Amino acid sequence: MGHRESLWYDTLPEEVRVDGEPMEGPVTCDTVIVGGGLTGLWTALYLLEREPGMDVVVIDRTGVGTGASGRNGGWCSTLLPMSLDRMARQHGRAAARRMQVAMHSTLDEIERVVTEHDIDAGFRRGGSITAARSAPQEGRIAHEISRYREFGFDEDDYRLLDADEAADRCAMTRIRGALYTPHCAAAHPARLTHGVARLAVAAGARILSPVRAERIEPCQVTTDRGVISARVVVRATEGYTSDLQGEHRTMIPLYSMMVATEPLDASTWDAIGLRERETFDDGRHMVIYGQRTADDRFAFGGRGAPYHFGSRIEDNYDTDERVRSAITETLIDLFPMLSEVRFTHHWGGPLAAPRDWACSVDFDRRTGLARAGGYVGDGVSTTNLAGRTLATMIAGEARAGDDELLRLPWVGHRSRRWEPEPVRWLGINAGRRAADIADRIEERTGKESQFFGGVLDGLLGR
Repeated sequence: MGHRESLWYDTLPEEVRVDGEPMEGPVTCDTVIVGGGLTGLWTALYLLEREPGMDVVVIDRTGVGTGASGRNGGWCSTLLPMSLDRMARQHGRAAARRMQVAMHSTLDEIERVVTEHDIDAGFRRGGSITAARSAPQEGRIAHEISRYREFGFDEDDYRLLDADEAADRCAMTRIRGALYTPHCAAAHPARLTHGVARLAVAAGARILSPVRAERIEPCQVTTDRGVISARVVVRATEGYTSDLQGEHRTMIPLYSMMVATEPLDASTWDAIGLRERETFDDGRHMVIYGQRTADDRFAFGGRGAPYHFGSRIEDNYDTDERVRSAITETLIDLFPMLSEVRFTHHWGGPLAAPRDWACSVDFDRRTGLARAGGYVGDGVSTTNLAGRTLATMIAGEARAGDDELLRLPWVGHRSRRWEPEPVRWLGINAGRRAADIADRIEERTGKESQFFGGVLDGLLGR
């Protein structure tokens, strides 16, 4: 036990890694992208496809994909942090549906890029299962299906599985049914991120690292290695946004943690299922997520790590023995046949949460400032949509289909700022505690926890 590096970077071949160049003094370019994760890399790639002569520079404090992009759960999903109902209230039902359809198309686009460019990212489009293991969870997934139907999505997009169908796909304990969607793929996130980086570099992008951005202003980024001047500045910093001067209340870093097993033998996988490498979670309040990796390991994670006062981010927060133990116990509760297997990795890192749990993209042509992010852990696919949208907004010449991207309801959305400390520390950790208590009450009583579930809904702005 106790490999500090994530499974994904521990299994990233040296020959596919993309390293940054050193930054030697001031830099001038057309577009500078702050953040070497998937948002920044997709943006660079699509910008250079549209304007091949553009001088695009990507900077990162520690290197390509070392934030959430390279160490997440590997769900290439079509999930969004904001609900269809919330988008419908704010932008209308048609706009909410367009946003979800755009996410479905985004998965197709990622599959196209991975296939056409032979990116070995362990990409398998096996769909996703949200299991129900109690009566309250059954109620929640039934409600979710009803909402999808209300917005015009049919059984080809989202359908209910009965207990036998669900267990056949994913033989977890006490499974009573599940919501299944084909709109999800399992992937190796570090391989995917470095694959996109390689395409961006081949298209002409320069990646400079290690370079720490300290302040973003119109036409300028101040870094620890000097000033970068550019007509367009893209903020793609996600969980690390709070470290930028003046941005400490824009988004908060929430830590999510994972564990991974040794490769499992065929008989164990026969007992578990996940034959198509379906990703899975269940209907509990405290988020969990898992996948069968391309090399037959179990990679499994969950929330529950504390929010650190003042939005602090430290390397030693990337592991947490209490959370590791809780995640491991949860996985064994779901699949008791794993009780004797060896867990080889434990890691984590910060994801970004805006105050209203809504991701967004924006570009102000007057100031040259662009931004994208706030995925709350649902970013592996959403970053591609963000990159295409930002490239469309920044590039000069319009193309067919551009209007569809620019009319999506997340374009130009602004989340209000988080409360100052200690209010946000108290509120966020109260929400974490409420989720845990609600799940424990439901586990014990078999009934929905109205009070603590309501507290959680209030904090998340549902």
